[in-house]
Amino acid sequence: MASPYLFPELFPGTQPPTMSDPITLNVGGKLYTTSLATLTSFPDSMLGAMFSGKMPTKRDSQGNCFIDRDGKVFRYILNFLRTSHLDLPEDFQEMGLLRREADFYQVQPLIEALQEKEIELSKAEKNAMLNITLKQHVQTVHFTVREAPQIYSLSSSSMEVFNANIFSTSCLFLKLLGSKLFYCSNGNLSSITSHLQDPNHLTLDWVANVEGLPEEEYTKQNLKRLWVVPANKQINSFQAFVEEVLKIALSDGFCIDSSHPHALDFMNNKIIRLIRYR
Repeated sequence: MASPYLFPELFPGTQPPTMSDPITLNVGGKLYTTSLATLTSFPDSMLGAMFSGKMPTKRDSQGNCFIDRDGKVFRYILNFLRTSHLDLPEDFQEMGLLRREADFYQVQPLIEALQEKEIELSKAEKNAMLNITLKQHVQTVHFTVREAPQIYSLSSSSMEVFNANIFSTSCLFLKLLGSKLFYCSNGNLSSITSHLQDPNHLTLDWVANVEGLPEEEYTKQNLKRLWVVPANKQINSFQAFVEEVLKIALSDGFCIDSSHPHALDFMNNKIIRLIRYR
């Protein structure tokens, strides 16, 4: 039977639910029962918007609110809504998946708690090495400029293209890096962790802003830009990239390897090697 809360139009005169009334969710096929107060405990989150009436919700055949996301890790998100504490088993192996789900639900305190947890796990690792090789070149990009409703002209400009080849014996550090650096492509931000070649190796390719290049041309020509969050700052030079990586690495216990690379290579942003001792 359909629920009067889920389908109020079928039950005229039904009293709205209280904050403590039970609500059943179907998350990816797994059922969870909780309260309206729990689901709206973080009003700025997607769940807060869904259950305050700001966003439409889907229903399954039983009238339960249906969310097409991973049902297994939702238990940790729901428990955080209940207690504001992140409780994970010691052998938890799905940190990346949980981070993506937290990003989807936009529970900002949970996102911050996960970042702190990953830093904690990374620091618990033994000795580690981080090596980054940087390359840069200039290429010409051609694009059309609309000068009038029916008038277009062909233009071109020089573009800085960057490549960073990153290797670390600490796969947790690369995940930490992925929580800070994002590609901007097709108008959306996506974590660089989706481009991991293996748990210890990451290659980044991006471009700097090109003066006069229309925004849609970045999408047409598959030109990715690199952003650092939560500062929401675009990285337009190797100097800016090195500064951000150093801040992240030093906060994770790394230090500069004084024996390698050569000082000129480091100062010229060609090679970065950092080490961490435990």
